[in-house]
Amino acid sequence: MKAILSPVLAILALAFVPLGNHQAVAEQEAQRVSQFSGKPVPRFESLRYSAVHGRQGPSLDHPILWRYERTGLPMLVVRETHGWRRVRDPDGDEVWMQARMLSPDPTAVLMGEAVMRRKPDVDAAGVAQLKPGVIVELEACEGAYCQVKADRLSGWIERGKLWGVETDSAGL
Repeated sequence: MKAILSPVLAILALAFVPLGNHQAVAEQEAQRVSQFSGKPVPRFESLRYSAVHGRQGPSLDHPILWRYERTGLPMLVVRETHGWRRVRDPDGDEVWMQARMLSPDPTAVLMGEAVMRRKPDVDAAGVAQLKPGVIVELEACEGAYCQVKADRLSGWIERGKLWGVETDSAGL
């Protein structure tokens, strides 16, 4: 049985979570709703454009830390202000982006090689072998597999191979 933390205890608990444990952080923060967008934080969104700047802070006056050049790259929104989103990329780096640079379209990126299968089963026939870094469109997730599209291909990939998939508690 999960214990429900008060907002103050949840914030204190987050201060002691190791930085490398992104899934644990996402699960602890899953119950928060942003006053700016009315959407849950954290949540995954994707880059809307092929060139998006990640800044040190939430304004155009802050220096650019990263230039992302991958339309559809999933980003984990971890914080919001008016018109700005603090996001975490698949490598774990966090930057601020203008909210209009993000899309709610569900995507994921492969974190390792994966076989796209015809059905959500390890014994199902393979459709394609995909390389790390491929961005896929998410259709649905069932248990340990997610239905995806990549280029003109459609099939199922193991959920654990994808970064950008909502946790079970948040749903997809």
